[in-house]
Amino acid sequence: MNNRINFDLERRLRRYTIANLMKYIVAGQAIVYLLLYIWPTLGSRIYYAITLNRAMLLRGQIWRLVTFVFAPPSSSPIFIIFALYFYYMLGTGLEARWGKVKFNLYYLVGMLAAVISCLITGYASNAFLNLSLFFAYAAMYPDEEILVMMILPVKMKYLAILDAALYTYYFIAGGASTRVTIILCLANVFLFLGGDIINNIRRDSKYWKTRRNFRKAMKK
Repeated sequence: MNNRINFDLERRLRRYTIANLMKYIVAGQAIVYLLLYIWPTLGSRIYYAITLNRAMLLRGQIWRLVTFVFAPPSSSPIFIIFALYFYYMLGTGLEARWGKVKFNLYYLVGMLAAVISCLITGYASNAFLNLSLFFAYAAMYPDEEILVMMILPVKMKYLAILDAALYTYYFIAGGASTRVTIILCLANVFLFLGGDIINNIRRDSKYWKTRRNFRKAMKK
């Protein structure tokens, strides 16, 4: 019954969704970054016109509700290539696994959370929204390896643990606005992947427990 309901909902929403959504988001971020780098005056005006800002939203600049996803991360020209490629890899990997309807919904929930955070705190960015893609990908493909600094192979689940530790520190050390932003912008991770994350933790815990018991048995 639940599968039938999910199928009917997906069929109805399919016409409103965007295939290869991450391709357009990454392309938009690349264009804005190039303008910032090549034509700083124009690029800065565009950047500040598309980001989330409560005061500007209340003045009627409602396009910011969507355009903030095209604000690129602040980084060097070399790093931006890897950052945008990484975002593209995460998005396309999730869409391939979930289908375009579920991926669009996942991203939309993250956008809504960022907007709510902006209305509460005054400002918000797409940084935690992009982070939610990383956590989702790590939950879906925990044992996939990527090359850190193009040299060191590291599994996604270990990178996710490091990121979780980092943002736990931000949550503890930051102010109230930081805590609100982190909670809201990672809400889609728990809504869509809470069960998968718990199952992965249980599986890894069982694996290490079995391995520890095996070593103890071998020492006897």
